[in-house]
Amino acid sequence: MNNPLFSSSSCKDLGITVSNNLSPSTHINSIAYSANQHANLIICTAFVSRDIALLVRAFIVYIRPILEHSSVVWSPQTKGDIIVLENVQRRNTKRLYGLRHFSYKQRLEELVA
Repeated sequence: MNNPLFSSSSCKDLGITVSNNLSPSTHINSIAYSANQHANLIICTAFVSRDIALLVRAFIVYIRPILEHSSVVWSPQTKGDIIVLENVQRRNTKRLYGLRHFSYKQRLEELVA
């Protein structure tokens, strides 16, 4: 019975990736990657319409829950983690027709108005 135990740098439990140093960065990177993949599907293939209101609604309904799932557990604390999450929204608002030439702040103001 001399079976060695294996070690791992991270493990996934209840949908949250926990690293051996308890940093949420691994989890944040994986959900940002997943959110970007889903956003690409929405913008490139799923919707023929280029209506901004429809695409924003699709982002809110399909992408935001990916980013916010169990956020109480892995709440981003470092600036780098916050930037990774914010870049998902920044990238996808830039892809909306007619808003490409605006700054990020202006794009957000246009979408809220």
